[in-house]
Amino acid sequence: MKPIAKYIIIKTVEEEMKTSSGLLLSAEDASQMRYKRGIVIKQGTDVTVIKDNDEIYYDKRAGFTMLIENEPYTIITESDVIVVL
Repeated sequence: MKPIAKYIIIKTVEEEMKTSSGLLLSAEDASQMRYKRGIVIKQGTDVTVIKDNDEIYYDKRAGFTMLIENEPYTIITESDVIVVL
């Protein structure tokens, strides 16, 4: 699989959400968060800053999910990435 232009293929990472005091957030509270964490599987031909295997935070409302070889992947654009870890 090879994305073109500014598209990025990512695998979403489900993370446990905690408050600063150590309390776990419920799934409903966690779903209220605007950003999600993911790992870059493959970057597009015109993506310059983000590389394969980078961990990122991206806007969860961006992009779309599709099945590639029976695995769900999220496709976003480079501009949807907020932070590279």
